[in-house]
Amino acid sequence: MKKISVDPITRLEGHGKIEIFVNDAGEVANVYFQIPELRGFERFCVGRPVEELARITPRICGVCPEAHHMASAKAIDAVFGVEPTPAGRRLRELLYNAFFVTDHTTHFYILAGPDFVIGPTADPAERNILGIVHKVGLETTNALLNLRAEAAELISIIGGKQIHPVCCLPGGVSKAVSAEEQERMKQITAGMVEFAKFTLQLFDDVVLKNNDYVDLIKSDAFTHQTYSMGMVDENNHVNFYDGKIRVTAPDGTEFVKFEGKDYLDNLAEHVEPYSYLVYPYLKKVGWKGFVDGKDSGVYKATPMSRLNAADGMATPLAQAEYERYFSTLGGKPVHATLATHWARLVELMYAAERAHELAGDPDLTDPNVRTIPEGIVGEGIGVVEAPRGTLYHHYKTDDEGMVTNVNLIVGTTNNNAAISMSLKKAAEGLIKGGTEISEGTLNMIEMAFRAYDPCFGCATHTLPGDMPLEVVTKSEATGEVIASARRNM
Repeated sequence: MKKISVDPITRLEGHGKIEIFVNDAGEVANVYFQIPELRGFERFCVGRPVEELARITPRICGVCPEAHHMASAKAIDAVFGVEPTPAGRRLRELLYNAFFVTDHTTHFYILAGPDFVIGPTADPAERNILGIVHKVGLETTNALLNLRAEAAELISIIGGKQIHPVCCLPGGVSKAVSAEEQERMKQITAGMVEFAKFTLQLFDDVVLKNNDYVDLIKSDAFTHQTYSMGMVDENNHVNFYDGKIRVTAPDGTEFVKFEGKDYLDNLAEHVEPYSYLVYPYLKKVGWKGFVDGKDSGVYKATPMSRLNAADGMATPLAQAEYERYFSTLGGKPVHATLATHWARLVELMYAAERAHELAGDPDLTDPNVRTIPEGIVGEGIGVVEAPRGTLYHHYKTDDEGMVTNVNLIVGTTNNNAAISMSLKKAAEGLIKGGTEISEGTLNMIEMAFRAYDPCFGCATHTLPGDMPLEVVTKSEATGEVIASARRNM
C-alpha cells in the first residue's frame, strides 16, 4: 500500500490535507479528507450579551465576515422578537449582495481561475494569480482591482468599515444613508453589473470554447448524484438574504422546503474520528455513508445546488444566464461538480443586478432604519446563504439576554461529505494502474475540492479534548465488530 499526501491543499481559506491510499495494483483504495484546524467561537460567545455576537462572530473569517454578520443579526432579531424596518432590511440586503460580488470574483479569478485560465496541469510556478495577470492582461486585472475597491467602499458606507462590518443592530442597522451616498452606490453597482457581464464572457471564451475543459466538467470522475440545498424566495427564485430552505432530490423533484428555524428537524450531524469537521445529512433520509443517490442523506449546498433547488433567478440578466447554463449542460438538475464554477458566475450576475436594484430604490434613504426591541424571546435562529452554502446561527440566552448556548452550521460544513466523496471519485478516475501520478494529476484531484470554494477557518468548531469520537475495532478476517467506544456522541 502506498500513501500520497496533498498537504497542505492549495488555494483555499483555512487548512486541510488529502491522504490518498493506492494499492499494489496502482488503484485507489481509499481517500481521506482531513481538517486539522478548529475554531472555538461557540464557546467564546457563551456568557456575553447576545447583541455583541453580530460583532464577534464575523471575526471567524476575514473572507466572508458579512455572511456571519448577517446570519448573526437575523438570529439576534429573533432573540428580541423584532423585524427590521423596510429601509433597514434593504440596507442589509444591499450590503450582502455587494459582498457576494466580491467573494465570487475572488474565487473565480484567484482561487479557481488558474486551473482553467492557465491550465490544470500547467507549471505551479505559473498556475497562480500572477499567471492569471499575465494571461488576461493588466487592463482586466485593473478592472478586477477597481471592482473590489469600489465594492469595499459600498460595504464601508453601510457596514462602517471594509472588513468585519459593525452596522447591524437588533431590529435593523445603525445608520441611514444620505442621498449622496445612495448616488455613489448606484454608480458602484452599475459597474458591478458590467463586470459580471465581462466575467461571464471571459468564462465563455476561456472555458466553454475549450472542448477539453467541457469534457472534463461533464466527466464521470467529477459527477455526483446528491440532494441539492438552497434558499429561495416566495417564487422559488434564488435569494441570498432571506427565504425558505428548499431541498431537491437527485432527480430534481422537491424533497422538502422549511423555515430556517426548523433546521434541527431536517438536519443531523455525523462524525468521523479523523477530522474536526462534522458531516451534516438530511435527517429524514439518514446517514448511509459516503455514497450517492436518493437513499443517501448526503446533500450539497453550493452555487450549483442553489440553482438546482430554485426554479429561476429574480433578475433578468441572471435568469437568461440560468437558462443558458442548464440548456448547455443537458437540462436540470446538473450534478457536474466542476460546473459549480459556472453556477457561481450566474450568481455573480444576480448579486450585481440585485445590488443595483436595491441601490436605486427611492426609499433607501428613509431615516427609519431600526425597530427598537421591547422585550426578549430568549432563542433565535438566523439563516442566510453564504457563498459556500447555507449558514445557520442558533442562539439561546437567559432572561437578561446573556448567551447560554450557540450552534453554528456554516457553508463548508454542509458540503463536507460531498467534498470527501468528490475527492475520492476524482482520485479513482484519474489514478489507474500504471498511471504516473504527477503534480498535475494531484492538482486535478484538488480541483474536485476547490469547486466548493471551501473555508475551514469557520467550518470546524470542536475544542481539543471535546471532539466527538467513536473507535471501532473489527476482525481483519471477518469484519465483525469486536469492541467499540464513544466520546461526546
